[in-house]
Order: sequence, then structure tokens, then C-alpha cells
Amino acid sequence: GSHVNAHTAGGIAEGGYLGFAELQYVHMPLPGERLVTFLSDGAFEEQRGSDWAPRWWRADDSGLVAPIMIANGRRIDQRTTMSQVGGVAWLRRHLRLNGFDPIPFDGRDPAAFAWAILEIERRLEAGAERIRNGHGRYPVKLPYGIAVAPKGAGFPGAGTNLAHNLPLDGNPSRDAASRRAFNRGAARLHVPLEGILAARDAFSRHQSSGRPRERDNPLANRDVRLARQPEPAWRTPGTETASPMAAVDQGFLAVVHANPHLRPRVGNPDEMRSNRMLRTLEALKFRVTAPEAGVPESLDGAVITALNEEAVAAAALGNKGGLNAIVTYEAFGMKMHGVVRQEIVFAAHRAAAGRPSGWLGVPLVLTSHTWENAKNEQSHQDPSLAEILLAESAPASRVLFPVDWNSAAAAIHGVFAVRGQIWTLVVPKGELPLVFDGAGARTLLENGGARVPGVGAGPDPALLLVAVGGYQLRELTRASRRLTERGVAHSVVCLLEPGRFRRPRDRREAACLAPPDVVTALFPRAAGARLFLVHTRPEAMAGALAPLTEGVRAAFHGYANQGGTLSVQGLVFVNGCSWAHALRSCARLLDADEVALLEADERNALDGRRSPHGPVLPETG
Repeated sequence: GSHVNAHTAGGIAEGGYLGFAELQYVHMPLPGERLVTFLSDGAFEEQRGSDWAPRWWRADDSGLVAPIMIANGRRIDQRTTMSQVGGVAWLRRHLRLNGFDPIPFDGRDPAAFAWAILEIERRLEAGAERIRNGHGRYPVKLPYGIAVAPKGAGFPGAGTNLAHNLPLDGNPSRDAASRRAFNRGAARLHVPLEGILAARDAFSRHQSSGRPRERDNPLANRDVRLARQPEPAWRTPGTETASPMAAVDQGFLAVVHANPHLRPRVGNPDEMRSNRMLRTLEALKFRVTAPEAGVPESLDGAVITALNEEAVAAAALGNKGGLNAIVTYEAFGMKMHGVVRQEIVFAAHRAAAGRPSGWLGVPLVLTSHTWENAKNEQSHQDPSLAEILLAESAPASRVLFPVDWNSAAAAIHGVFAVRGQIWTLVVPKGELPLVFDGAGARTLLENGGARVPGVGAGPDPALLLVAVGGYQLRELTRASRRLTERGVAHSVVCLLEPGRFRRPRDRREAACLAPPDVVTALFPRAAGARLFLVHTRPEAMAGALAPLTEGVRAAFHGYANQGGTLSVQGLVFVNGCSWAHALRSCARLLDADEVALLEADERNALDGRRSPHGPVLPETG
């Protein structure tokens, strides 16, 4: 129950100050815990998720938060916009309009900080008590401290651009006047060693006061454990199809129900229903301050929704003591990149320092994705986030491409079995055939890839078809049928987690790679021709999978920035990723005549001499 600074709590100090919503939700305290966050007025204008914080705070499921802005009015090399439009007076009006209760104080006085923290908590507790007694309603006016002080207070150049680095006009190592000015400022701020030791002793009486040491604060030492993890709801492959996103929905909610001691949070910028998180939404509900009848809304809902992608992602990332998921359109995931990357970087740093994070893995679910989201043309077709996070440090960042119900169920089950990791799950929401059974999906997750059962032909094939993504596997399955008909020996491989087949960049990544015997089994040297059909842009995946193409002939097909208001099949075709395009590449890799694999109408469609509808695409596609 002690206070803790967000930075000393093991927060995101290496990334600098962040906006209030980002900081408070990167360490959102559980009931009985307290958090003090120090914010920059420069970051205030950069990250405006803070405007949502009062709408989401509830006394019943959140601890006390005390945001304090250091209002010095300057960025690195100029005044902040706030200082230009009215300074602290303007900020106070803005905060009141957005549900805050501003508390300005003298930021040069250490005692004022202590008073402000106590006053912020007193007001927040009083507001919660009024609601409990029926004399108020949410949102609570969230107290917000404003520590007013010039930048570089106490040093020469305070309140000017010179205060950013060494607060001097000149180099004190070479300029005598600058050296004298620096020493005068340092002398005014100097605290003798005796005073420092006395302060240390005063703050170290933990045993007598019952106050935990800062290093032992629960916010810095999460150790989250599941009481029970239900078995995934496997389905039997056959003729049925199913939405992989529905498996994510069912799997996440099953874990939530099995672990009522953990606070759930779903960060969602929009369209939970459209993205097939139907059961989760009905059970957990949107968090609002005025629920609407007939809509899955509640004062204490666990689905945090706002059209501010970074803020809602932070609502889940900050729930370090609970169960979390982030669900978004793939294209809009790019707006979450900043806060997600900070979390990945810090988790990797903690692991490298021998203090791995104890929070449960967080699924970042990208759906309504590039290949199935054409209603708003290319603005909704962007695989960039998966490409970028694939480049981040494993194991803190893992990127998976489930291809069916069972592989999606295995992925959402697996992410809650690890700690300190963010799993980016690129999940189709459309109906797809069931390819792997439960055991096969477990193997796929364990190894990062697997041979696709029931497709392929011939012993020791020279040709490999490699799929990364559900629609890509569907196209290669059709290509495989034609190859089998024409007597071409081949096998089909599904890569669920491509990053495990990369060239490792450090020892921790090396420990995450697929086992060597798995790599050899899936990619035998005899298979000297390899065709990759991938969800992302082909160049990004070709770089990640470079070890799989050394010494062999390879071709990559993926999103080629060709889009529009097209069907899934239409997008696949215009990006050169259809089964027919795959067969044309196979012929080239094998130095064979494509006439042996493609009919005349099919070749004409690929060459643009006739419509692809009929020969390559469904007549109505």
C-alpha cells in the first residue's frame, strides 16, 4: 500500500516521460496499491490519451493514482504549446473540461510535492466515498497535480533553452565564467552528505512503519499466476469451416472465467463485434460512465474502448496484475506501436538484467486484416505492425500467424503460459477450413512450424510450398492439389511463428529458435526449390527467413501494396498471391514449362488477357 514513483517501479524510464494515460496504465495499481506518476508538459501535447483516464478509473477495481505534471513550459529547444497558448491557467481549464481536478503547487518546494500527493489521494478517496454513499456518480474528478517551476530551476539559464542540457552558455571545462556560474548554481542546490544520510535513515525505517521498500513494491515485482488454465476447445478437422477469431474469443474468455482472482482488461479501439469477440464483449462489457439500455455496457466493464489506439493498448499493458488482450484492426495497430515497443524494450532489458518480468503474456490480436479488410480501400490494408514487431527482440516480442481454429486456440492458450512477452497474433476473422487437429496445433506452436497434413505428394520432394498466414495456406493447398494431379513431388509447410527460423541476433534469441532437427525435417537440403506465400510484404519476410533460402532457389509472394475495395480473392489475385501465381513460380523454380501446370485460360488470366473470374477466381468473387 505504499507510494511508488512509476519510474522507480520498473516502468519505462528509458523511454522518457509519457502522457498520463500511458504511464498510469503501464502500471495501473490494483485495489490497495498506490501509484504516483511524474509527467512532462512536453509529452502532454504529444500523447493525449490522458483525456480518457477519468472515464476509466473505478474505486472498486483500481488503486489510487496521483499524476503530477512538471510544468516548466519548455521542450528541448522551444516553449511548449501549452505555454504559448496560456500556460498553467489554460491547462487548468483544459483539465477541468476533461474530467480532472487540477491542483497547482510550487514545483521548487519538495514539501509541496509531499503535500500534493497526500491531497490528491484525499480528494480521490473522497470522490469515491461520495459515489459509494449515493451522493455522486462516475466519472470521479481525477485530481491532477501541476508542479509549476522553471526548467533548470536554481541554475543559470533557468526557464530558457539553455536549461535543457548543461544550463550554461558555454563549456565550463574551458570557459571560466561558465564554470563560476555552474558552481554558484550547484552550491545553492547542494545537500551535505550528513543531510543525505539522515534522509536515507528516515526513509529506511521500513520494519517499524510496516512500509515495504521501494524495490519490493508490488508494481515492480508482479508475480502473476493462473489458478487454472482450461484445455483449448479443439475441433476435429473435416468438412466444416470456422473463424480463427472465434477461437481467440472463446479461449480468452475461458481463461478469464477460470481465474476470477485476476482483473481482466481488453484494449479495443473499435468494433469488438465485427472482429468476432462476441462472447468476450457480452461477458465483460464496455466500460462507460452512463450505460445504454440494450447495449453490452457497464460502469465496471472490462473492455476499454476509445478511438485512441495507444491509450486503449496502454489500458491492457498497464494491467500487470491481471489478464489482458488487445484487439484491433490490423491497419490501426500501427498507432499502438510506440507504447507496445516501449513495453517490449523494457521487458527485454529486465530479462537481460536477470530480473524477468512476472506479468502474464499479452496477446496483441490483429484481425480484420490486410487480406480481408477492403471496405475502406488501402487505408485498411497494412501489415506493417507484424513486420516491425517481427524485427524486435525475441522472446519479448513474438509474432504468430494462426491459420485455422485449432492453431488460433493453441496460440491464445500459449500466450498465457508465458511471462513478460507480447505475442502479436495476426488472426483471420473469416471462415477457414480446419487444417490441424489439437495435437497438430500443439506441435505447430511448440516448433513454430509443421508439415501440413493430408497435402503434398512424393518421397523426398525437391519442391517446398511454405505458407505464412491462413489465406496463404488456403491458396497453397489448392496449388498442391494441382501439383499432385500433375505428378510433381512436393510438400507443404505452415510457419506459425516465422521468427523462430531467423538468424539469431543474441543468445536469448538463439534459445528461442526452432530445434535444429525440426528445421532439418521441415526444410531438407534435397528440397532445393522453395516457394513462400506470406501475409506480410515479401521483402520483410524474406529478410527474416534468410537462413531458409541459403543455397537453394526461392521465391516470395506477399502483399505488394496493391489494394482496393476487393474481395479476399480479389486482393490475393492483384497482389500476385493466388494459387495460380504460386504454380507459375513453381514452374520457374523447377525450370519447368508452366504449360505443364497451368491451363491456357489460367495463363491468360495471369497475363491480363482475360478476366481471372472463372479460371482462377470464383465466378462471383
